[in-house]
Amino acid sequence: MTQLSGEDEQALVGRAQSGDRLAFEELVRRHADRLYAVILRFLADGREAEDVTQEAFLRAWRSIGRFKGRSQFFTWLYRIGLNEAKRRAARLPPPGKLTSLDEHPHVEAPDWREAPETRAAEGELRSVLESAVRALDPDYRAPLILRDVEGLSTREAAEIMNLGEAAFKSRLHRARLAVREAIDDYLGDDA
Repeated sequence: MTQLSGEDEQALVGRAQSGDRLAFEELVRRHADRLYAVILRFLADGREAEDVTQEAFLRAWRSIGRFKGRSQFFTWLYRIGLNEAKRRAARLPPPGKLTSLDEHPHVEAPDWREAPETRAAEGELRSVLESAVRALDPDYRAPLILRDVEGLSTREAAEIMNLGEAAFKSRLHRARLAVREAIDDYLGDDA
């Protein structure tokens, strides 16, 4: 099994395309946590994110033979995951209480050196930020998550969304403006 973990991704993809389940399982191990994190940020529901991540890997396995290698494997996989997340988001009712991304996968003890007022204000601002991101249409939420949260390059993120870079940048800019407006509304005259 250790031989697989040291194998380069292109070789694993080739083996998976030939029907090698162990090679595909190694690809899943390499990308599952990051894909789940992206989908969780997109859906803000742990159970739904788990289901969508699992469905994305099932879809990837079923269609691995059609992967042409014109993009990186994770780019192709994220496109599958993001498309499935968009489908789920369209069917889900609006969220009641948002799940803080800091609560996954574990909760750290608070830093008691900070004043409670500071922690409360930061928590409120984080909640406003998460609400603003969740309020975005999925076509605008995705660029923001991929570029600003996941740190993907514009080229990679645009490829995942199957957009040209100019269209991607336009959506990202609009998403950033909407989030900034929500934060400015929250901060009021203090901004």
